[in-house]
Amino acid sequence: MQKSNFDFVIVGAGAAGLTAAQYGARSGLKTLVIDASTAGGQALNINQLENYPGLYPYVSGTDFIENMKSQAQEFGAKFINAAVKAIDKIRDKFVLNTSKGKYTAYSVLVATGAEHRTLGCPGEKELSGRGVSYCATCDGPFFKGKKIFVVGGGDSACEEAFYLSSLTDEVILVHRRDKLRAQKAIQEKILKSQKIKVLYNSEITEIKGTSKVESVVIKNNQTDSIAETDADAVFIFVGMIPRTSLVQMLKKDDNGYLITNYRMETVVPGMYAAGDVRAKSFRQVVTACADGALAAHQAHEYVQTFKLLNEE
Repeated sequence: MQKSNFDFVIVGAGAAGLTAAQYGARSGLKTLVIDASTAGGQALNINQLENYPGLYPYVSGTDFIENMKSQAQEFGAKFINAAVKAIDKIRDKFVLNTSKGKYTAYSVLVATGAEHRTLGCPGEKELSGRGVSYCATCDGPFFKGKKIFVVGGGDSACEEAFYLSSLTDEVILVHRRDKLRAQKAIQEKILKSQKIKVLYNSEITEIKGTSKVESVVIKNNQTDSIAETDADAVFIFVGMIPRTSLVQMLKKDDNGYLITNYRMETVVPGMYAAGDVRAKSFRQVVTACADGALAAHQAHEYVQTFKLLNEE
């Protein structure tokens, strides 16, 4: 079994993990990034990244991630494609068992991200990035003045619907239940808006289009009636699933996200969390990058202090 020793191991190669890799390697830490799939995470779903400060004109999420990875490698970060099976802390070191061997580290960053819950209906996957989106802040501006459908009834769906109503006069909020689940104050904003129409007891059962979203099929759960209507975009907010199976021992909030302090530290010394897997109020590429930079900075201080104490 392969065994390698590192100062800093990052699990997850999304925006948070890649930023941490750059900052960690640049500060002199022997840094390794492990991810079972292609680097990028949720950023790969962004067709045009236009709201990242300093990136103008926009770039694709794919190009952005490729540049981030190259930059981290230039500073000395190493990458492997492997599935992490377990993370343990034995004495003062972390041991990561992976599909390609065992790795040890003084510090570990969990940047495994979160995945959007999907509707699972025909057309959703095929038209993702072409009218189907899971981020209003990212993609809403591309649909100014268009007919936008929003799916969901919780805080996120209602807040995003309200945001989208600032870009167009026609937002249709589709919710499968007979009342919204969002906080009362948020619901009131939705119900008072002249630009938002709420369809209760309804579900989108199909999203149609060739190269882009052109229409949606909506089923009324009470009457079983089905209707097809024109649409330019479908924004889906039916929840997120944080990827925390590797670190069940860490504290989580009510929604399953990892709890850290402002330094990205978890309750386990030397272990950090950053990006979409972390409990926070705003999830964007720029906030994931900020998390990663802070985590790497703290990891550097932790590792340097640990080495200094062990040399004495």
